[in-house]
Amino acid sequence: MKYTIWNNKGGTGKTSLSFQTITTYALTKPDERILVIDLCPQANVSELLLGGLQGNGNTSLQSLYNQPTRQSIGGYFQLRIPSPFKPPTIDPTLFITTPCTSNPNIATNIDLLAGDRLLEIQSNALTSLANSQLPGVNARLAIIDWINDFISVTGNTYQTIFIDTNPSFSIHTQIALASTDRLILPIMADDSSRRAIANVFTLIYGLNIPNAIYNAYMFSTTLHDAGRSLPLVHLIIRNRITQYMGEASAYGAVLNHITEDVQNLLRTHPTLFTFATTAQGILSVKDFGTTGVVAFAEGTPFNQLRTGNHVINGRNTKVNKSMLVACISDINAIVAHL
Repeated sequence: MKYTIWNNKGGTGKTSLSFQTITTYALTKPDERILVIDLCPQANVSELLLGGLQGNGNTSLQSLYNQPTRQSIGGYFQLRIPSPFKPPTIDPTLFITTPCTSNPNIATNIDLLAGDRLLEIQSNALTSLANSQLPGVNARLAIIDWINDFISVTGNTYQTIFIDTNPSFSIHTQIALASTDRLILPIMADDSSRRAIANVFTLIYGLNIPNAIYNAYMFSTTLHDAGRSLPLVHLIIRNRITQYMGEASAYGAVLNHITEDVQNLLRTHPTLFTFATTAQGILSVKDFGTTGVVAFAEGTPFNQLRTGNHVINGRNTKVNKSMLVACISDINAIVAHL
């Protein structure tokens, strides 16, 4: 199964949810091999998996870029650019790293195709290549299949793949979505998140396009014309609900509107979802607060984080037991749906 965690809106807590969900899932499925593909130019999930701030995750990430074959998604794309429309003949292990060798907090069954700042530069080249007009070649489909190509050469090595993306609908985000079975959509309790949900269904599924002239350029059209399936919405996570008050009245009206919007989509387009009711597909997660800050600074899953005092960047801070238990509970609820 392949999951992508994405929203075209920033600030939804996607990175923190991705890191905690992936690492917790790996601990609950020790017999599975798991691959994390980081298609975000910021490479934040990669840095966390490699150790975070305290564990020199950035240094470990930089060392991957300095390998003879750049050991990252950028290295793989760099190899593809000179011959973009032919399936690659590559050794995928040249690009994959095992985070537990840098960060002992990470389960041994997780592998990583690390993110890379080169993606921003490569995005221009990929977009140009996707717009090529070549006889007998569907250039756009060939480019957005690059991750599918990579997964193919790994064979049956991985039972579950998680793909992280940045908040955009750039060509590398479309490459991620084209290889995805299930979409996990984090949102906030605000009006911009409500608009973001509408945008997601336009960008991925082609709903409510303002003018038919855009049909030929839509992501959904590219996949449909090739007889390919689109990813299904699997979970909508209402993130950073107020810590002590739950879904407090200040957010309640917006949350209700978001739920109503999803209910309407379930009625009109049920085949776009893996769930039949909002109760099955919408989860709420409280703000991780200080607990999250400490966990990410140390590159540590919540269920391995110790309570009590921690020194972060030379300053003392404390992880409260009840707050940690609440964080673990919320992440466990997400993992239970995977």
